[in-house]
Amino acid sequence: MSELRQDPTTYDWIIMATERSVRPHELNGKKSSRHRGGDYNKECPFCPGNEQRTPPAEAVYGDNDKWKIRVVPNKFPALTPEGNTSRVHYKLFRKTQGYGRHEVVIESPRHNEFLPFMENEHIENLLRVFRDRYHALKEDTEVKIIIIFKNHGEEAGTSLEHPHTQIIASPVVPPFIRRRLEIATQHYDNTGSCLYHELLTNEREVAERIVMETEHFVSLHPFASHYPFETWIMPKVHKSSFGNITEDEIRDLSVLLKSTLLKLYEGLDDPDYNLIIHTSPVDDEHKSYYLWHIQIVPRLTQMAGFELGSGIYINIALPEQTAAFLKE
Repeated sequence: MSELRQDPTTYDWIIMATERSVRPHELNGKKSSRHRGGDYNKECPFCPGNEQRTPPAEAVYGDNDKWKIRVVPNKFPALTPEGNTSRVHYKLFRKTQGYGRHEVVIESPRHNEFLPFMENEHIENLLRVFRDRYHALKEDTEVKIIIIFKNHGEEAGTSLEHPHTQIIASPVVPPFIRRRLEIATQHYDNTGSCLYHELLTNEREVAERIVMETEHFVSLHPFASHYPFETWIMPKVHKSSFGNITEDEIRDLSVLLKSTLLKLYEGLDDPDYNLIIHTSPVDDEHKSYYLWHIQIVPRLTQMAGFELGSGIYINIALPEQTAAFLKE
């Protein structure tokens, strides 16, 4: 019999379709278009020697002529620093200029060096770059939230194969995010504790959906996972903002992130995936109601009419089973 589970962070109901479920090893990634060539592609704008094909860099790590990580404005940005955030109203219609920032972090000079196979030191530096850019972008007083995300593979929405992460600094907090924050705030007001930290504590007590645990972080598959193999990485020490991550936590996170992505790579045959760093709005960096975390969503299934029409997700793989599979 199938089961309905409620996500405590969104109040969404998720159908765990156990009668339609498959064994974890039967869910393979979509990698038909994945490049298997060398570490350089002369047509790629992110490869060394093609720097003139991107906008001028915002930051370069390493030597200019032998860089290790580059940060550039997105050539086709969703938001731009031109204009302002003043709003225009007409009856129920409201609009404003597309003000904000949209950056691309080129993770490596090597065209085929994906995150699970990078050296730990390089992943540490990459996390430091994310933190540096977070603090640089929040200096703009119009910026309300900073979203760091990675699309890996065509099914996840990427158009360029070269390993990269994107950062968008938005002048508005989207309703999708606001709803999560409101639920977390209400829980904190009612109980005096952070909903996400409490969720992490409960998951560690149950221990059925834990994939890995290190000194500072836990990797797990949530009780009401929206997607098969949906993975969260959560810090043990309470911080609402990713921008407040410490050096010790960065070193620890680099190990866990690499290991988690490698498990997904090997267990699911190199799946396309989305990775999102969920963090509090800039103005709430030191508030106690929220816990920043990383969400990884392998693109193994597609939303269909029922999900689009009802807002109820159907997950065909129990998180207890997928966590056990990756743990092994």
